[in-house]
Amino acid sequence: MKCPFCRADNDRVVETRTSEDGFVIRRRRSCLTCGKRFTTYERIEAVNVRVIKRDGSRVPFDRNKVREGVERACWKRPVRDSQISELVAELETRIEGDLEVSTQEIGEMTMQLLRRLDEVAYVRFASVYHKFDTIKDFRNAISNILADRPMDSEQ
Repeated sequence: MKCPFCRADNDRVVETRTSEDGFVIRRRRSCLTCGKRFTTYERIEAVNVRVIKRDGSRVPFDRNKVREGVERACWKRPVRDSQISELVAELETRIEGDLEVSTQEIGEMTMQLLRRLDEVAYVRFASVYHKFDTIKDFRNAISNILADRPMDSEQ
């Protein structure tokens, strides 16, 4: 592994941890040339899942696009980075067996996972995904959340 600071190919692993439910290995490394530390991640290379976009074009699945959308929805919410990573890993696990998956399926699965994680982030994501135009759209989304809650848990 080349050091991102000095480009030397001389490092040692300082610490190894698993994350994202064991699907990723996180390694802290120390460059033996410049002494700086950096982190690398190892993950299973998924089968090349193709995403069918709304216009019919097909592109490779990009976990970073999903992560960025979820991060925007969770901005200034009490959601940890590790929770976002787990959500993205769960989504990848769900689509892993498919060769092709539509953006609609990815969006719906992401909303389902976000709803369990944080309801405000869910509404934010849904407002962009479903292209809310009016306050009525927001009201309907919130009403659906409240309708699914047990009566004593409403706040």
